[in-house]
Amino acid sequence: MTAVTDQDHTGQPDRDAEGSSRTDTATPWDDGLIARRVNGEEQSTATAARGPAPQPVTPLAYDPALRSRLDALRELIGLSRTRLDNGTLAQAGRILDEATARRRLSGQHTVVAIAGATGSGKSQLFNALAGVPISETGVRRPTTAAPIACSWSDGAAPLIERLGIPPRLRRRPLQATADADERLRGLVLVDLPDHDSAAVQHREQVDRVLGLVDAVIWVVDPEKYADAMLHERYLRPMAAHAEVMFVVLNQTDRLPGEAADQVLDDLRRLLDEDGIVLGEYGEPGTTVQGLSALTGDGVGELRESLARFVAERGAPSRRISADVDIAAARLWPVYATRRRTGLSEEAREEFSDRLADAVGATAAGEAAERAWLRNANRACGTPWLRLWRWCQERSEPSTGRVAPRGQPDEEATARQRVEQAVRTVADRACAGLPAPWAQAVREAAVRGSQGLPEALDELAVRAGLPPGRPPRPGWWPVAVLAQVSMTVLQFLGGLWLVAQIAGLMAPNLGVPVLLMAIGIVGGPLIEWSCRMAARGPARRYGLEAERRLREAAAGCGRARVLDPVASELLRYREVREQYGRVAGVGVAGRG
Repeated sequence: MTAVTDQDHTGQPDRDAEGSSRTDTATPWDDGLIARRVNGEEQSTATAARGPAPQPVTPLAYDPALRSRLDALRELIGLSRTRLDNGTLAQAGRILDEATARRRLSGQHTVVAIAGATGSGKSQLFNALAGVPISETGVRRPTTAAPIACSWSDGAAPLIERLGIPPRLRRRPLQATADADERLRGLVLVDLPDHDSAAVQHREQVDRVLGLVDAVIWVVDPEKYADAMLHERYLRPMAAHAEVMFVVLNQTDRLPGEAADQVLDDLRRLLDEDGIVLGEYGEPGTTVQGLSALTGDGVGELRESLARFVAERGAPSRRISADVDIAAARLWPVYATRRRTGLSEEAREEFSDRLADAVGATAAGEAAERAWLRNANRACGTPWLRLWRWCQERSEPSTGRVAPRGQPDEEATARQRVEQAVRTVADRACAGLPAPWAQAVREAAVRGSQGLPEALDELAVRAGLPPGRPPRPGWWPVAVLAQVSMTVLQFLGGLWLVAQIAGLMAPNLGVPVLLMAIGIVGGPLIEWSCRMAARGPARRYGLEAERRLREAAAGCGRARVLDPVASELLRYREVREQYGRVAGVGVAGRG
């Protein structure tokens, strides 16, 4: 806040009409002691007649809709602090602070600032509305060096203190003027320095006070009403405050004939291009009118408009609501989206499939199926075939078993598959999200992917093939017994033939040959039948092993990656709902 010395608002010691200096006393702003010039003669008002004790000031009460929006904005900031930088949330935080500060102050007063460029006559208009020459006017520029306030009623001191206006720059209109303008009771009028002043501190004061007042009267003159600085720096950014703005074309007495109407029409056109809604035909919006503060022409109409405006007691709420609108518009890129967001079931399943491929679930299932079939062959195969296989296995040299090749390459490939799966699911989850939330989702996915390949390796060992042999179906004992029977028949037939050859039994080749033929043909037939019958159970066993490994991989991926990503998406949906409340509309693209 700019410090103010013991000089008056013109930067010079306060002097009366005779040129003698007058010491400024730091008396309360509402003590009624001010120096006024009326009709060129100096008149001093004595201490204002003190009436009854001042009534307690009623704090400002926001309507339920505005309270809901402010609560949503507060919740929005709280949910976003760890996701967005402080600069993005700074304006919204200031609006909350100002709304809280304004709510504690008087709701019966309306603070209206008069702003304008150098030479626009705003101080002259300020004096005309107050009915007395309170604010310094003259040819020297800048004339107004510090904000000066004039209040029509008691109880406005905290509001003026909030503006940083010291007691010596606080005024009251003449008692007669105040009584005549009873409808202006509750008005606090503030004369600001020139917004285009050559002094930087003057412009800083204008910007600071404009952020705190409830409404503003922009005073323009026929020469500078189209000034680019005014429109680009103030009017266009404040388009949302149309309902708490007045735009006054001053010095219309300098325009001949219908020139004033033409300038007013052009001024309305420029305001329309700035996006400012004009309050025409009784609609809410900015009031635009022409007047002459010097001659008083049109000042009465402005005073009437101000009286109605102040009597409504709605300017503070409308100002805060407009501030929230501006904050919502600026926060749109970091909260809103026009497309559906979130992870679809298809994306989740694809992620699980990629992890299952990386952990080798399909290969593990095929291995389990082969193990089941080998077990079936061993149990139901002919003894001769089993003996031949045993001998073949024993005959193979130990060096003939080739170790799995490319194991490091396979591990690297599996790791790459895991990383690719994480990147893919993160990209799917980020699709359509605003940049900060997309970044938060990616970071959550990357954090979860750390150690994921190792975790998948561990669960592959735990959830792989169970120890021991695969389970046997109920028909296996019957098949084994039938295979044993075929073997017994072969032995019986062979022994019978040997006995006949040795002469121990009577020659009869038919029966032993038949027995041996039944055993020789039946054994492979039973083995083939068992192999056909084992395909179904073996396939189911392999699929079950693959399913267990897939579920284990999916559970690991869900716990480490999908759940953190879903948590970030849920947080985004929460802040998006709060943003919808702040903006006062629904947000598209619900996920």
